Amino acid sequence: MDGKHMQIGEVAARTELSLRTIRHYEETGLVVPSARSRGGFRLYTETDVARLMVIRRMKPLGFTLDQMRDLLDATDRLDADDAEDAANATNATDRLDADEREALLERVRTYRQAAAEQVEKLRVQLSRAEDFADTLSARLDRNAPATRV
Repeated sequence: MDGKHMQIGEVAARTELSLRTIRHYEETGLVVPSARSRGGFRLYTETDVARLMVIRRMKPLGFTLDQMRDLLDATDRLDADDAEDAANATNATDRLDADEREALLERVRTYRQAAAEQVEKLRVQLSRAEDFADTLSARLDRNAPATRV
């Protein structure tokens, strides 16, 4: 575990997600609090916050909850395998074999490609929106009453 625990309010402030949204992601299984306080309050770690940030970044790109879950599963499995490498795990049966690892990496690559494509679409939309705002500004400038000196 990564030490310090935060309550949901602090996590909401750090992630700029509402309490309701964080609870929804918990209900759908995307993020689970690392612990609970004696009073039953959800407690989160930096790892949980990082997970919520991945979700927050995927949402505006149009990824579904199932896609978010799939990507998080792939990265969780890769991270767990990397942690086992770092700890020199003695139980080789828990380790990913080369084919499993490559399949997980391919899933991540697929999401990276989809994200890049969506970012490009958003850039086009943003450019159009900026053109529209500029057109409105020009119209207002042309029709503004003349200032008398």
